[in-house]
Amino acid sequence: MYDQFDVTLEDSDLLGEVELTTNLIIAASEADEHLSTTEIDEILGVVPQSPQAPSAD
Repeated sequence: MYDQFDVTLEDSDLLGEVELTTNLIIAASEADEHLSTTEIDEILGVVPQSPQAPSAD
């Protein structure tokens, strides 16, 4: 019997976002206080970039 809702679907970008969100929710639920911006960046894997000097045109 054909089931129109039996579809295999994988969206790697969505799965990545769900994983990041899950990690953030877990960390926030385990923290005693609000997470700092630095802590959130570490959980999400954000790498700080140094400010770029203005280009001389």
